[in-house]
Amino acid sequence: MNRRFPLAGLLRLRRLEQDQAAAHLGSVNAQLRALDSRQDAARDQAGQIPSDVDSSSALLAVAAARASSASLLADFEALAAATRAQAQQAQQELGAARARTMGLEKLEARHTMDADAAELAAEQRVLDDLFSSAPRFSSAPRAGAPEAVSP
Repeated sequence: MNRRFPLAGLLRLRRLEQDQAAAHLGSVNAQLRALDSRQDAARDQAGQIPSDVDSSSALLAVAAARASSASLLADFEALAAATRAQAQQAQQELGAARARTMGLEKLEARHTMDADAAELAAEQRVLDDLFSSAPRFSSAPRAGAPEAVSP
């Protein structure tokens, strides 16, 4: 008598959407971690450029390297800001997907409880019918019935 949850297909879809949102968030977070490590490496590399040079060509090379490193760090910072915005958006999408899924999960739990209650009620009715139609036995002997003899 266990009826199937009528919104089971929609619930599966919502769970898939939630899983996709979680995977997207994980991907964006992985990109952010990789970007942070590349940015840290670029900062370390920029810090290794010597500041005390004696020839003018070396001075120009150091200045160009510093400018290049500063530009690279600015690019990394812009990319990191965009990736953080993506991560925040992905987090919001995951929260929204989870909220949609939770509503259906609550409906499913309610349906399961109602179906279980209906099944128990039907079982109780069968037991009540069996009990009401069963012959009654009493402790007093019936008239005309032979009595048991004790040895």
